[in-house]
Amino acid sequence: MDPIIAANWKMNKTVKEAVSFIKDFKELVKAITNVNIIICPSSTSLYPIHEELGDSNINLGAQNIYFEKEGAFTGELSPLMAKELCKYVIIGHSERRGIFNEDNSLINKKLTAALDNNLTPIFCIGESLEEKEAGKSKDVVKKQIKEGLKGIDTKKIIIAYEPIWAIGTGKTATPDIAQDMHSFIKEIVGNVPVLYGGSVKPENIVELIKEKDIDGALVGGASLDAKSFSEIVKGSMS
Repeated sequence: MDPIIAANWKMNKTVKEAVSFIKDFKELVKAITNVNIIICPSSTSLYPIHEELGDSNINLGAQNIYFEKEGAFTGELSPLMAKELCKYVIIGHSERRGIFNEDNSLINKKLTAALDNNLTPIFCIGESLEEKEAGKSKDVVKKQIKEGLKGIDTKKIIIAYEPIWAIGTGKTATPDIAQDMHSFIKEIVGNVPVLYGGSVKPENIVELIKEKDIDGALVGGASLDAKSFSEIVKGSMS
């Protein structure tokens, strides 16, 4: 299986900045054929990036969707809207859980909606620092999996393990810690792709990707620079 390297830009980049990034990034990775590269920009940039990508080797994903197809849901992106432009969608990111109070039940509805509309979800799970220090990491992750994936065909999803204590903090789970959790996740859901997320950068991608059950990365801050993100993509082929 080819490694999967996905960029989560979060709430960054104007349309102009996003298109400029894609122009530069396409050139840096145009010769790569054995990595599934995914860019997940803000919703305002989805269409212009879609047009700029054309038939390139880069796929497009949304950062979030609502579970209804249409209706009076101001500010939301429906799966129908997303699937016109995207192949992938991030569901259940820790910032959606923590800041916007999304629980496992809502996340399950979003996962179902994504699959019903032929979008491949990147389903995010992970524990907080408090949960880690209390020795509850695996209990938390297991609950997120069991409740989030209730009734879901796991063969059609990607999982991203993102320990919250390592997101944007500069702290990264050691390859051993990440591998142990990825192995645990696959014991529960089977052999689905499991990405690692949490301060992934060019300096640590090679060591992470060498681990047996780390199938790629969901990259935040380091994906905002074209050169940095291209180095992560290239490092994943090691």
